[in-house]
Amino acid sequence: MPLLDSDAKGVFVISVTPFADDGAIDFDSLDRAIDFYFDKGADGITILGMMGEAPKLTLAESREVAARAIARAGDRPVIVGCSAPGLAAIGELGKASMDLGAAGIMVAPPGTLRTDGQIVGYYHDVARVLGDGAPIVLQDFPLATNVHFAPEVIGRIVADVPELVMLKHEDWPGLAKITAIRDAESRGQRRISILCGNGGIFLPEELARGADGAMTGFGYPEMMVAVTALVAQGDLARAQDLFDAYLPLVRYEQQPGVGLAVRKHVLAKRGVIAAPTIRRPGRGLSAAAREEVDRLVSRQARRLDAIG
Repeated sequence: MPLLDSDAKGVFVISVTPFADDGAIDFDSLDRAIDFYFDKGADGITILGMMGEAPKLTLAESREVAARAIARAGDRPVIVGCSAPGLAAIGELGKASMDLGAAGIMVAPPGTLRTDGQIVGYYHDVARVLGDGAPIVLQDFPLATNVHFAPEVIGRIVADVPELVMLKHEDWPGLAKITAIRDAESRGQRRISILCGNGGIFLPEELARGADGAMTGFGYPEMMVAVTALVAQGDLARAQDLFDAYLPLVRYEQQPGVGLAVRKHVLAKRGVIAAPTIRRPGRGLSAAAREEVDRLVSRQARRLDAIG
């Protein structure tokens, strides 16, 4: 499988980790999910992210998920999330994943980092512990990590850590950060790929600012694929119209503590995963919430018919 590089573009869907009702990993559903994402046009897959419930898996389970997803993807790129409080765990899962054929490793910073120097030093350490030039994706998600990357700090990491090839941009508000990074590149800073998260809620604006695509999850990944392609073709109006048809469901997914349950409910309704189970301590949707999501999906279908 080819390694991730700074020219990566398109949509890398954050995959759910499917579970059976008893909490065991449902590998058959994982196979269907990987197939589904690629069938809907994804350029790559990211597994074991925060919305993949990675912190709830043991290291052995994480390796099993990585092995199964990478094998199922064939020659298509799979990024493996390896964020952990300690570097030893990152190195163990990261090296194992690269040996299995991963395209790159995604790492979010631990919340203990307080200064710019500590942040830059941390990604030096990540590169060392992964070794062998493993491509690194920096996950910038301050709402979850409480670690804030100024554009200048990202620039320092880009200059000092050649293994860093991609930014997973999830700052909020963060559009100005994309502009600042692209402006720095126009003045000679090394270019990196920027794929954006947050469930795609700002996707049209992020793409217009210079992002290369999306790395996030949504029950209808075909929307992110189509919007990204339309913006690349210069058809911003059509991209916005299509995005707007899905926006109420995208918005509903943004509720803290509920979003993953919404996504899994939709994927189960679409026949992708057998059950919408959230591994404990997480919980699924209430009956009222399920009705709300189903109503949003029905209205979404009517809006898509209206725009053609």
